[in-house]
Parts: sequence; C-alpha cells; structure tokens
Amino acid sequence: MAPPMTAAQFAQALRAEGVTVVEVGDWEHHNRNHAGPWGPVHGVMIHHTVTRGLAATVDICRRGHSALPGPLCHGVITKDGRVHLVGYGRANHAGLGDDDVLRAVIDERPLPADNEHSVDGNRHFYGFECENWGDGEDPWPAAQLLAIEKVSAAICRHHGWSARSVIGHLEWQPGKVDPRGVGMAYMRGRVADRLEGTAPGPSLPAPSRPSVSLSKLIKAAKTDPTKSGTPVSYKGVRTVEAALVDAGLLAKPRVDGHWGTATVTAYAEWQKRCGYSGAGADGIPGTASLKKLGDRYGFSVVA
Repeated sequence: MAPPMTAAQFAQALRAEGVTVVEVGDWEHHNRNHAGPWGPVHGVMIHHTVTRGLAATVDICRRGHSALPGPLCHGVITKDGRVHLVGYGRANHAGLGDDDVLRAVIDERPLPADNEHSVDGNRHFYGFECENWGDGEDPWPAAQLLAIEKVSAAICRHHGWSARSVIGHLEWQPGKVDPRGVGMAYMRGRVADRLEGTAPGPSLPAPSRPSVSLSKLIKAAKTDPTKSGTPVSYKGVRTVEAALVDAGLLAKPRVDGHWGTATVTAYAEWQKRCGYSGAGADGIPGTASLKKLGDRYGFSVVA
C-alpha cells in the first residue's frame, strides 16, 4: 500500500527524470479531495484529451467542463513534450474501472480484460492527459512519447514499482480507447528499459521497438483460421493484434496470438483505412499496410 507523494515530491521526481515541468497556477492545492479519498496509489494511467492546441488543452484539463469538473488529471503532456501540472490530489480522470485489473496492477502481473465498472480509479491512479485528437490519425511526436515514458518511470521509480504499474485508460474501463495510437505494451517496454538504466535522465539510450516478420504473419494469417482451437503459430501475431486493439478494430480478449477469423476481419478493416478494397482488403497483411500499422502503433517490420 503506497501513500501518494506530496506535491513537492511529485514535481521533484518528474524533474529528476529529466521532464520539462510547467507549473500552472495553484496546482498543488487544486483537487477533488472533498469528493472522495486520494490514495493509496497503485499505478499511473495514461489518457488522450480529444482536443487540439496547447493552451485550450491545458485549460480544459485544469478547469474541466459542465459535466465533469476539473482537474481532469495531474499533468497534461503536450505535443512539445512539456508536462503541465494542473492539479494534485484526487482528479477526475480514471472513473470506475475493473477490480481484476486493479488487483493485477497491484500484483504487477499481466492485465486481464476489463469488463466491469466497479472500482474508483480516481483514488488509486496518478493520471496524465496527452494532447491528441484520439482519432488514430493525429500523430504522437517523439518528444511527447518520451515525456510519457519519463513521467511513468519517475513515479514508478519513487514508489519502487515496475513498468506493469503503468496502464492506459482503455485497459481500465470498458469502452475506452485512450490513448489511441500508443501501444501500451510498447510503452511499458520503454518504461522498463528506462527503469533498468543506471540512472534517471535524458541520456539513457532509446529503447528498441518490437519487430514482426511479415512472412511469418502471412503464413499464420493463411493457416490459423482453419486450425481447431487457438494455436499460436507465430508469437509476433500478438504484437499486431495489440496494435489492432489500439486502432479500435479488435476486442482485447481476442489478443491470443492466433490469427483467426476475428483478426482477419480486424486487419481487413485496417487495410480499408489504408485505402485498399476488394481483394486488397482480405485480412492478409501486406508490406505497406503492416508498416503503416507499425509506424503508428510502435513496432517495426522485417521480412
């Protein structure tokens, strides 16, 4: 059980990790503590804002809106990689989520599918909103991704948590898709690499991205649907399936490493997004569509 950091400790931890911090107004005392408890804390949750523009994004995350008063997070990560602190304490960012997911975060084990709205996440998670339209098309600049990595590692480092304590909103609450365009397995890999470094700071080497084999994926896509059960022909299938989940095309329980009919259908929809139709959108990965998926959701493609 971990008590939350003080506001001063929070800002200090972020700066020690090399984060560019912008303090907005009286952020240290701006919270929703009167509406419920804050803590114990168990993890870090990443969101996207569905907004455009730095000033407007920071303002709405600080003030909130008529249906949901602010602060809507603790920090706003803008596209330039700066982290704007808008509140500290209980914040309206996580809402109700799955108790099985919370237990997995506490135990630092793989996450189950989220299928319940039963636990108050505002109490237990540090929250960061990221400036992004959330349509799967708005880019995630390298500076912004690095800031997500750094804030997550800073908090995990302070509490002695592993990267498994970092989750996306889509992994917590059914129906959520954020942060769309950032594969959370990929981001946890980046956080893990940073935590394993000898010291915090911007000098750490950039973590490598996972890679998948196009030829092995094609073979799995052509043979898996006819196999009984859900045998795993190629473990790289999971990487692509996770990306299809992030793209909003595949249900998370279908991430099983088996390129079955659900994955075929989801990939065909991705091919249509890429401009293909007819036989060109058959659910069998091709070079161009797969590289586009990898560029957007954090993996590389080899032959």
